[in-house]
Amino acid sequence: MVLSKFMPTNPKFSLKFAEAARNAHVTASALVDLLENYTDVEAKVQRVRDLEHEGDRLTGEITNLLAESFIVPFDREDIISLNNELDDLVDDLEDAARKLSLYGVEKPLPQMARLARVVEQQCALLAQGMPLIENKGQLGELARIAREIRALEDQGDTISDEVQRHLYDGVNDVPGMIRAMRGGEIVALIEDASDQAQRVAKTVESILLKNA
Repeated sequence: MVLSKFMPTNPKFSLKFAEAARNAHVTASALVDLLENYTDVEAKVQRVRDLEHEGDRLTGEITNLLAESFIVPFDREDIISLNNELDDLVDDLEDAARKLSLYGVEKPLPQMARLARVVEQQCALLAQGMPLIENKGQLGELARIAREIRALEDQGDTISDEVQRHLYDGVNDVPGMIRAMRGGEIVALIEDASDQAQRVAKTVESILLKNA
């Protein structure tokens, strides 16, 4: 283990994780565009789905890279965790977009766009911080980024709580109840993405602390 610190590692890991974080940011931005400009819905949903497929491709490449590499830049378990967490983040975003189409939502709740904007900001910070993951001198910067992502996650919780508090206000028939339930489900998926962004940030911070 000590010897591995003096042997060359594969720099492609940092590049691939940075690429995956950028893809998550683009996916979140695409969901924001869908929700804030709710036109051409099917085309915009397909755009999110295409980005999720790109995320799957990157996840697979990182998995293959791990299998092929004898020396890695940090613990294999951390590489697996970070890879899965980034994949789950994009999956949650895609699932929210897909449900908008699947349920034929005519007008999304305004809180959906607000919550998606929170996730987009979190993903922008992840894309900013991910290239620093192997730079021991950037622990302070990554800690700052992680704090901002946590603060945004708190904002997301507040928005989600607001939705749950008023989800069934004025609902007095079965179709209205179904619409409310589906709206709540989509909000929950976007909130899951926000939670997942925070998990990614915590894993990145943990990796750097372990290797400081």
